[in-house]
Amino acid sequence: MNLKSRCDAIEEAYEFMLAYAAQGLAEDAGSSSGAQVREFLRKAIQSLNGIVEAGAAEQVSPAFLNVLERDAQNSLAALEMVLAQRAISSMLIDNLNASIHLRALLTDLFLLDEILKLRK
Repeated sequence: MNLKSRCDAIEEAYEFMLAYAAQGLAEDAGSSSGAQVREFLRKAIQSLNGIVEAGAAEQVSPAFLNVLERDAQNSLAALEMVLAQRAISSMLIDNLNASIHLRALLTDLFLLDEILKLRK
């Protein structure tokens, strides 16, 4: 999985989580979007694992890779904790979306995405 596809998967997961948070669900069981939120969380986690190596392959600066690694690890911990819950409510996802760790990661990814576009 290359850096661009990893960034896209994480951004897509975040967009879905914004919509999920707005649904006001008490838990994910019994709803189609509930099954989807777990799948998006899994895809985001999978995309985060190895993102630094993918960045290195794209010749991202080592200093920025250090920032990306910290933000990815912090976000990964939050994503895994949410995924491990028996029930995933809209409020839980809303709090995850508001996490400074996830927002820092997304800002990193937006920056990387623009840099990759400029390189083409």
